[in-house]
Amino acid sequence: MRVRGVVVAAATVGLIGSLVTLEAAKPRLNPMVDLLANKQPVFGLYVPSLGRRGGGGGNAAPAAPAAPARTVADLAKEALAAPSDFIFDGSMERSVDAGLPAFTTMLGALADNGLLVKAPSPHFSHSIVVKMQEIGTDYAKATEAIGKQLDAGVTTIMFVGTESAAEVAAGIKAMRYKSKGGTRPDSTGNAPKIWGMSESDYRKKADLWPLNKDGELVNWTIVESKEGLAHVREIAAVKGVGVLWPGAGTLRGVFSSPKMGADGKQEIGPNGRGVTVFDAEAWEKAIQQVLSACKEFNVPCGFPSNTAEDMEMRYKQGFRVFVAGWGEAGTKMVERGRELRKQ
Repeated sequence: MRVRGVVVAAATVGLIGSLVTLEAAKPRLNPMVDLLANKQPVFGLYVPSLGRRGGGGGNAAPAAPAAPARTVADLAKEALAAPSDFIFDGSMERSVDAGLPAFTTMLGALADNGLLVKAPSPHFSHSIVVKMQEIGTDYAKATEAIGKQLDAGVTTIMFVGTESAAEVAAGIKAMRYKSKGGTRPDSTGNAPKIWGMSESDYRKKADLWPLNKDGELVNWTIVESKEGLAHVREIAAVKGVGVLWPGAGTLRGVFSSPKMGADGKQEIGPNGRGVTVFDAEAWEKAIQQVLSACKEFNVPCGFPSNTAEDMEMRYKQGFRVFVAGWGEAGTKMVERGRELRKQ
């Protein structure tokens, strides 16, 4: 009897171990959480945009008939066919209210064309990332805007132009329901439908990782001004920041200045625009300042790389989350990144 009991006990332990392994193997709803939790690099693309192909006019030779304009469904299918980990939309950076209707249509098309994968357990094929308008000091307005984006069904929100830890902390709270210690309005909008679950289950899962290890939402925060750089360590120290970014494009402008002529006026180039001088050394120093803060506070650092070569160089420096524009170069960046992830 004792031997049989030992055998049964061993079998039970083995079964439990197998179940735990199977449970661990199930993907999270938001694939970005799995990658970040396992300290894996993440690669994504901007959403493709509408536009016609072909064209011609004036005295040019007759062009071939223009291809039919792509529909939102066409764009959704293209985006979902990409090998990226996430789909990025920056249309709401200036105004959530202005950009939300078009984005909601796009997200609906993504949902209709396979964004939610049913097996082995329900999960998104791609994380859905959007930019938020600047939070600034009007936290109530920002909370309302963030709530609208979350109610649309997104999984990740990027805070742009951040300049203080208090601003970021307010945004983080706005991504969490009051029951979780946040300030998010008590609504769900269309999010449960996009996530493929009941309103009750959505409320449980719609919390911020890594503050909640079971949460499915992720915050991105971007620093892109001298004021933000001055407080980048405090920003990086805010609990709940999932990925911190230097705003490389905007910072390029920050570290550019007018080229003045002998008459004391800015020189004008052949294109009729004012000529500027770019301080590449100061720009790179700013980028490394953000990376240093990321490393100090153990926060993944992101970088916008439109080529595989640039991504690989930044990857060696320690950046781990990358986004590129839609197109061949961006796809090559993602493909090379996925190769690096396997090494």
